[in-house]
Amino acid sequence: MQRYFVDEPFNEQKQLTITGESARHISKVMRIQKGDKIIVVQKEIAYLCTILSVGQDVLVEQTGETIPSPEMPIQVDIACGLPKGDKLEFIAQKGTELGMHALIPFVAERSIVKWDEKKSDKKIQRLSKIAQEAAEQSHRTFVPIISPPLSFKQLLETFPSYDAVFVADEEEAKGKRTRFADQLKKVYDSESKCILFIFGPEGGISRKEIELLKEHGALSVALGPRILRAETAPLYVLSAISYEFE
Repeated sequence: MQRYFVDEPFNEQKQLTITGESARHISKVMRIQKGDKIIVVQKEIAYLCTILSVGQDVLVEQTGETIPSPEMPIQVDIACGLPKGDKLEFIAQKGTELGMHALIPFVAERSIVKWDEKKSDKKIQRLSKIAQEAAEQSHRTFVPIISPPLSFKQLLETFPSYDAVFVADEEEAKGKRTRFADQLKKVYDSESKCILFIFGPEGGISRKEIELLKEHGALSVALGPRILRAETAPLYVLSAISYEFE
């Protein structure tokens, strides 16, 4: 059953008019007709709705039934050193499918890509659209937040907002490793369970950055004995956290 995210609230009759691209998708792409049912997500609640009319806009009405939320019991934000090519789009899409709460790009010492500030808004809009489409496809009730790129200093300033901050360290994988599962136990008893996990770009995070991250409270962990690509590591972590907490 198709799922659509909306910002507008339902009216007193528990009806809602869907407009724009979502309305076009309902009528032109899916060819959903009057009397059919769809899921409308508003403020993280998924309502089962009946189509009342289909035209340029689509009018729906709640059936009185809601769909249970599949969201992870903890909030996991992913911070990625700016990677090359379309890897950020890949992380936005697959990370959303795996339960990511927010994607935070940051400028790392070894980032090759330079973020074009003139095109920043368009890039964020595209990433947000990719995240929304992935959230609809994976039946989530929350669309991950896509942050504008932060400087390394700005990234450090976000740490107080989290219960735990982890950084994937390639050097950690080469020596005596601290198991990621053991580190996760540190947040089991926390009420809010908000985690930030930091990954470097293709060249990894520099030793200087690792030391600064640790000084500010980040825990250095290895993701197994193998070195993962910049776009693979976040997905490994989200899968591991899902297994551990769900």
